[in-house]
Amino acid sequence: MNATTQTWTFDGVVRLTRIGSSYLIFTLVIGFAALNTGNNALYIGVTFMLGWLLLSGVASKGGLKHLDVELRGLDEAWAGRNADAILRVSNRSPIWNVRDIVITSDELAQPVLVPMIERRSHVDVNAAFLFQRRGIASIKRVDLYTRYPFGFFLKKRRVRFSGEVIVFPRLLGDDVSRERFRPIVGEELTANRPGQGTEVHSFREYVRGDSLRHVHWRKSASLGRWIMKQTDADAARAVHVVVDPFKPHRVSDDDFEEMISAAATFVFHALRRGLNVSLTLPRITLVATEWQNGNALFRALAVVEAAHEPIALVIDHDTILFSLRRNE
Repeated sequence: MNATTQTWTFDGVVRLTRIGSSYLIFTLVIGFAALNTGNNALYIGVTFMLGWLLLSGVASKGGLKHLDVELRGLDEAWAGRNADAILRVSNRSPIWNVRDIVITSDELAQPVLVPMIERRSHVDVNAAFLFQRRGIASIKRVDLYTRYPFGFFLKKRRVRFSGEVIVFPRLLGDDVSRERFRPIVGEELTANRPGQGTEVHSFREYVRGDSLRHVHWRKSASLGRWIMKQTDADAARAVHVVVDPFKPHRVSDDDFEEMISAAATFVFHALRRGLNVSLTLPRITLVATEWQNGNALFRALAVVEAAHEPIALVIDHDTILFSLRRNE
C-alpha cells in the first residue's frame, strides 16, 4: 500500500475524521456551556448537534451495509503489469443513496473512487489489478470506505467474495527479451531448416491447437492415432521451445522464476513476429499458430512448478531450451 492511501485507511470499523473531531469537541463545549448556564437554547442546539452525529452514523452504516461488489472482465493478467477489469458495485438499500465510496484491496493497483450509487441500482467502474507473481491468484476481499453523509466519520466495511485469475509470467524488459530472441531472427532461424515450399518436411504427433487440415490421413490410419504433416514452409517459420522445470538445489526460487519469465518473453515475441510456436513441458506439448491459442502456452507457463528431480526431455537440434541445469 502506497503512502497516499496510508493516511486514510485503517484496520477498524469506524474512525473520526478531522471535521468530525472538531465537530465533537464543539458539541461538548456547547453541552458544557448549557449545563453551566441552564440556557434552553443551548440545550436545543446540543440536541440538534447530537442528532446530526447520530444520523451520520446511521446513514453511513446503512449505506455500506447494503453494498455488494462483483468482479467482471478479468480474464487474464501478466505479473507486474496492470490488468484492467470492471467492478460492479450494487446498492440494495431501499432508502440510502451512498456517495464517495473508496474501494481498496491488496490486489488493486490503486484505490477506486465511486462518486455515487443510487438506491436499488448498480454502477460499473474500471479498476486496475496488479499481481506480482505468476500462478493462480485468488481475490478474496475488498475494503469499502466512505465519509458519507457529512464527513464526520470514516466508515469501513470488508466485502468478501471469491474470484480467481490466472496470472501469466512476468515479461522481461526490452533489452533482456531482445537478447533472448536473438537466436531465432535472421539467418540463424533458417540455417538448419529447409527452404520455402509445399513439400512434406516431417511428421509429428497431434498436439492441442493443430488444425485438422494438416492431418496425414494415410499415416494416421495405419498408426491408429493422429499424425500431422509439416511442410517445408511451415518448418521455416516454426520454433520449438522446451522448458526444463528441474531446479537444482543451489538455484534460488528467484532464478527459477526468471527462467520461466525468459521463456514466456521469448514465446511472446515469437508469436508477435508471426512464428508458429510449440511449447514442450513435462507430459504436455502445446502449439500456437501466429498468435492464435497463444494464451494456452502462457497459461501452461503460469502454473508450471519446479521439479526437484531431473526430467528426461527430447531435445532436437532446432529446439530452444530454457533450463537451469547449467547452474548446478
